[in-house]
Formats: sequence, structure tokens, C-alpha cells
Amino acid sequence: MNRKALHLISYGLYVVTSTDGEAINGQIVNTVMQVASKPPMVAVAINKENLTCEYIRKSRVFAASVLGTDTPMEVIGRFGFRSGRDIDKFESVRYRIGTTGAPVVLDHTLAYIEVAVAQEVDVGTHVLFIGEVVDADIL
Repeated sequence: MNRKALHLISYGLYVVTSTDGEAINGQIVNTVMQVASKPPMVAVAINKENLTCEYIRKSRVFAASVLGTDTPMEVIGRFGFRSGRDIDKFESVRYRIGTTGAPVVLDHTLAYIEVAVAQEVDVGTHVLFIGEVVDADIL
């Protein structure tokens, strides 16, 4: 099998966030997809070791902020290269708390989608969270 073929799958870039009561966290994700239209449902794959996975499992909600292609590397690095266990990823980042209680990142965001988790599927290193869209907008 030529695994390089998998590198040709196209992806977007998102900040997926969730909450655990007062605490919030988020991470860079490249795997968000719409899986149904009635009702509107999306899925996201999150590494089991990430704090965001823990928060989504507890709260059963997440938000996905769709990043623009011009998003600076410092934003990607803030949410992608360090753990929320070690730093406050939202320090100096504009966000608001959404309908679900999950934070919606506003900086460099084209649109956002808020989701209530309906199902989770163990897929090895990741959990695939599938949920119903409860709010969404273009910014």
C-alpha cells in the first residue's frame, strides 16, 4: 500500500473547542466533515490523548471555527503545538462563548459551527465525534 496516497486527501483547517465547566480548550484540526443534512450533522476526529477530547467527552458539545487560508502561523501554533494542560490557549485570542457553552474563536475565522454530540466512535488513536449542528454562521 502506498501511504502517500493518503496525503493527497484534501483537508481544511479548523480550531475545534470545548468546555469542562469553567475551563475551555481548543486545538487545530484538519478533519471536520458534514455527514448528514437532515438533520444537519457533522463529525470531527480528535486524538484521544488531547485535552479537547476529554472536554468533548464530558460536555458532549464542541464548536468548529473554520480558519481562513491567511491564518498566521502563530495562531495555528497556539492551538496546534502546545497542550492546554500547559498554557491558556485563549490568552490574547478573541472569542465568545457560543450557544452550546463551547468557545467560538473569532480571530481569522470565516465561519463557525456549534455541535451537540450524538455519538462517538473509537477509531484507534482518535475518537470520531458525530453530532447535530445547533448553531452556525458566517463571520
